[in-house]
Amino acid sequence: MRPLDGITVVTLEHAIAAPFCTRQLADLGARVIKVERPGVGDFARAYDTRVHGLASHFVWTNRSKESLTLDVKHLEAGVILDKLLREADVLVQNLAPGAAERLGLSYEALQEKFPRLIVCDISGYGNDGPYRDKKAYDLLIQSEAGFLSITGSKNEPAKAGCSIADIAAGMYAYTNILAALLQRGKTGRGCHIDVSMLEGMAEWMSYPLYYAYDGAEPPPRAGASHATIYPYGPFPTGDGKTVMLGLQNEREWMVFCDKVLQQPALATDPRFFTNSARSAARAELRAIIIEVFSRLTAEQVIERLDAAQIANAHMNDMHDLWQHPQLKARQRWVEVDTPAGKIPALLPPGVPDAYEPRMDAVPALGEHTEAILAELGYDDKAIAALKQEKAI
Repeated sequence: MRPLDGITVVTLEHAIAAPFCTRQLADLGARVIKVERPGVGDFARAYDTRVHGLASHFVWTNRSKESLTLDVKHLEAGVILDKLLREADVLVQNLAPGAAERLGLSYEALQEKFPRLIVCDISGYGNDGPYRDKKAYDLLIQSEAGFLSITGSKNEPAKAGCSIADIAAGMYAYTNILAALLQRGKTGRGCHIDVSMLEGMAEWMSYPLYYAYDGAEPPPRAGASHATIYPYGPFPTGDGKTVMLGLQNEREWMVFCDKVLQQPALATDPRFFTNSARSAARAELRAIIIEVFSRLTAEQVIERLDAAQIANAHMNDMHDLWQHPQLKARQRWVEVDTPAGKIPALLPPGVPDAYEPRMDAVPALGEHTEAILAELGYDDKAIAALKQEKAI
């Protein structure tokens, strides 16, 4: 038995934040009914064609769901959604600002009719405030939340290479829904969850926020290096590869000088005696480190770092990650079905011993429409009529 077996989630979602949230609910056993626009569906289906013709974002965030196509503006759509919500435990939506209210799907409109329903709204800026109606995409929220001001090189900001603002919002929606289900078990009542991408990112920015507290200088952009700790970041090696390493304290600095650089006297050099001094003189120290590493391969550098118990990592690309020996050794890859055949999928992080996560197929657009409508009491004739009217 999985933790959310018997829980039904209805979701009007697109892109990443809401789909990532609901896919994780499905991982735990929830039945997730994804309402999509007839003919086109979630626009993330068309982001690219990298996975046997399917979109990379879509196959990541939509396995184990049922796809119901429905024109939410059709006269019958309200009746269908009403029937779905009678049996639902959770409604998730990340439609355009104000769209849920216009469809009668706000918490205020639903709470009296469905008192046990948990309604989760995911938006860029939240359900009120002066930014309520602004469009919000991942890069824009990264910028608005100050993330770009601390990420990148000295002369140029850089965004994160994946959709971290969407992921943050999806994670806060997911955890708050789990908490709301626990609370409902005690009170018998649902609740309203208002998740803002900006607030999710602002929470993740708390270290640089506090570092710049009360008008203090914010952390500088330092590329892949740490802004305030040194040496901490990427260093080239003699075979053209790059090794990432990080020191956290003075004990590690002394060991690094002795066992990795094999220059123990460097540990007491006044230029580098404290982290603040090393960070201020990072150009000089970097030159010393690179000179040593230039005589070694990346694997030889990592061997020295491991022997000295200095934290380190390979500078992997996506091909390396697909083949990562640790993921293989822990058997983290399984196969899931898609409309284009089987693909590998990473098991959800966390290794529960009480159940296996749900790893069902990525749905084709509208794949479950007729079956769901039949559950709701629609016969073949009624379903055919809805098709004829392009309602489904």
